[in-house]
Amino acid sequence: MASTPVTVDHDDPKNPLLPVIIDHPIQRPAESFQFSLQSILTPKNVFILLGPLLCAVICLCVKLDGPTSSRNMLAVLAWIFVWWMTEAVPMPITSMAPLFLFPLFGICSSDDVAHSYMDDVIALFHLALAVEHYKHSQKISTQPFVSMWMHNVAAALLMMPVATGILQRFPTGSAQSPLVNKFCRAVVLGVIYSAAIGGISTLTGTGVNLILVGMWRSYFPEQNPISFNTWSFFAFPLALVIFFALWVILCCLYIRRGSSQALSAYLDRDHLKRELQLLGPMSFAEKVVLAVFSMLVVLWMTRRLTDDIPGWGALFNGRAGDGTVSVMMATLLFIIPNKKKPGEKLMDWNKCKKLPWNIILLLGAGFAIADGVKTSGLAEILSKALDFLEKAPYWGIAPAVCLISSLITEFMSNNATTTLVIPILIQIAKSMHVHPLLFMIPGSIGAQFSYLLPTSTPSNIVGFSTGHIEMVDMIKTGLPLKIVGIAVMSILMPTLGAYVFGTDRAI
Repeated sequence: MASTPVTVDHDDPKNPLLPVIIDHPIQRPAESFQFSLQSILTPKNVFILLGPLLCAVICLCVKLDGPTSSRNMLAVLAWIFVWWMTEAVPMPITSMAPLFLFPLFGICSSDDVAHSYMDDVIALFHLALAVEHYKHSQKISTQPFVSMWMHNVAAALLMMPVATGILQRFPTGSAQSPLVNKFCRAVVLGVIYSAAIGGISTLTGTGVNLILVGMWRSYFPEQNPISFNTWSFFAFPLALVIFFALWVILCCLYIRRGSSQALSAYLDRDHLKRELQLLGPMSFAEKVVLAVFSMLVVLWMTRRLTDDIPGWGALFNGRAGDGTVSVMMATLLFIIPNKKKPGEKLMDWNKCKKLPWNIILLLGAGFAIADGVKTSGLAEILSKALDFLEKAPYWGIAPAVCLISSLITEFMSNNATTTLVIPILIQIAKSMHVHPLLFMIPGSIGAQFSYLLPTSTPSNIVGFSTGHIEMVDMIKTGLPLKIVGIAVMSILMPTLGAYVFGTDRAI
């Protein structure tokens, strides 16, 4: 006779946490303790073993021209990315692997790794929750909005609730669900990649462009500075071609023939306008959230302008960054009342329970990897791979530089990649007696082709957190998009770039 558990109320602190078992004779069924080889060698278990196996092979067989920590970092990267790509281990658990792998392999201390998981950029999720909660973005979605006029992360944060709000109209349990799921993936991928592409076209679209302009002014003060119009004249056609390529790729991969007819019933323009009218005018809370978000974008854009106009960041001697204002604006949401109920604020901690902690762990892992690549010496080894460019022909410089920069940026932030690579490219350009911008522009734009991994840039995290896309979707879409971007850059740099920047002559 089996033991009978007695149900208890676990909310009562006086009750035990474990069920009370009535003492009866226990009869256990006969069980075999021998597992078959087939039950052990499942694909998931094989991939689980593949991660540490690759790590061990790299540690034993690979020799790099640098410290041991750089080789160990490469081995740890192989381990983590195998688990990420195959999802043999749940992604949030894999995202915490740097917390024990980095100290064990001598890359950095556990305290340094832990700091990466509490980066101040996580405060952006509070703003995203507020935007989603008040749905004010749906009311401005009909207005002209282009990511080229604001930071690409801000553009993704603002437009993603608009996209997901529209996608909620589609049924998920019908026979058309595979078609709907593909369309949802295409929409989310379109938002994050469009935000990244739009950021290329203007100097204010991303911090990478400002870093390029600042380094050009710092290294070559006697040359004409790169103006807003000059950059846009070159970068806007580049962004336009890549955007068209994105549309073609998404249509080929996710939009089948006849999809428009099947989805037209859920995307009727008149019906969407009626729903927008039913939302009514913007409430006080919605206006304040929009104002806070707009203030954040302005602070992002004005922290550092040019060398002549340093921006508000100079008041704090560089101690305040983009994350500082992100946390400050997020804090305001917990202070300002919403004028709906007495004492109720725009945001409270109960709303924060919706924070996607699995995505926050993934973002923290990305920051930890970026720091580990730099502190271990692996970044310096990767940058030395650019030395072969000294023997590259004129027409081969742009694609080679863009390719290497676009690969490094998948493991580091866009800004960190640019800061690391550009000074090396300047030295190579001087030794070859060619125009430095022939190296610098492909290096900086290639650093923005971070399309493959969720951890490559925060805007990718914004799309990944919706749950509509997986890592395989990003690789399947991002790889051809990266190839197209490098190809277009290779054509425009020696042609249009030579006309705009004069890169066909030495300085």
